[in-house]
Amino acid sequence: MAEAKAEEKAEAAALLRWYDVHARVMPWRVGPAARAAGERPDPYRVWLSEVMLQQTTVAAVRDYFHRFTARWPDVGALAAADEAEVMAEWAGLGYYARARNLLKCARVVAGDLGGTFPDTADGLRALPGIGPYTAAAIASIAFDRAETVVDGNVERVVARLDRVEAPMPGSKPELARRAERLTPPARPGDFAQAMMDLGATICTPRNPVCALCPLEGFCAARAAGVQAELPRKAAKAPKPTRQGIAYVARTEDGGWLLEERPDRGLLGGMLGWPGTDWAEAAPAAAPPVPADWQDAGEVRHTFTHFHLVLTVMAASLPPGAAPERGEIVPGSRFDPRALPTVMRKAHAAARVLVEN
Repeated sequence: MAEAKAEEKAEAAALLRWYDVHARVMPWRVGPAARAAGERPDPYRVWLSEVMLQQTTVAAVRDYFHRFTARWPDVGALAAADEAEVMAEWAGLGYYARARNLLKCARVVAGDLGGTFPDTADGLRALPGIGPYTAAAIASIAFDRAETVVDGNVERVVARLDRVEAPMPGSKPELARRAERLTPPARPGDFAQAMMDLGATICTPRNPVCALCPLEGFCAARAAGVQAELPRKAAKAPKPTRQGIAYVARTEDGGWLLEERPDRGLLGGMLGWPGTDWAEAAPAAAPPVPADWQDAGEVRHTFTHFHLVLTVMAASLPPGAAPERGEIVPGSRFDPRALPTVMRKAHAAARVLVEN
């Protein structure tokens, strides 16, 4: 046991030495040199980045993070923001429940906690939209709590380091336990970010660059020559395909017929085109307003759990049209960039018919 602990300590030390030289530069991160000089991470920026990074790549998040922090530089500013403006800035990042919870969380922190984030994982988990992973990441990175942060990169590193052959997702608990043993009491925030960086840049899903890895000498999968095969994954069930109809209508003076989607469910609270439910067989539903509807073709979009095939119906509305669903938004207030991605696709498909 003592020998195992000594090896885990040596692994953590080797990784932190590598991180001190090779840490990625990110707008929300305080790098190892700055941190050693006494600079502390801003919990607001750590929290915001962690929420944005859920199910999203670093490359996709950078510009969103810059825009958010320029517009709302602290939790108080975000708490005072209009929900529609926050949702519009979020458009394109997907998983829109995150944006709604982001605003709820900001208002709790600003209104109930005096603008100060809790500094423990337990305290953070009590906030809207913060689950175990995000709480551990914020507590570790922002407050240097000795929490174990396990994302996909960390799971891959640990599976290879200890040669865990059991397939994912069943092996997740075991990988989390092994990652916990590796996490050092000193510099846990830097260690968490080092593990993420290693998985993102060297211990990659395909073609890991083992020759540059600071943990190569400790890696059981590398020693056995199976590093590229791990972590193993159980066969995935194919994603189902759902179908639906979107009705895209424009008035002669440039207005657009839009409706707000229900708060719960996919794209909750976002603006979109009136349409049918999404089901395995295309549902039948009356258009939201009588008009000369024309078929503008299909658009396809993939969500986490299913593929969507959306038939787009387009129409130009006469003056005084009174829709049964939604409302006419003047052209001066309409910005397609504020729509979720699938709704932007429908808009692009319909424009040829309704703008000519």
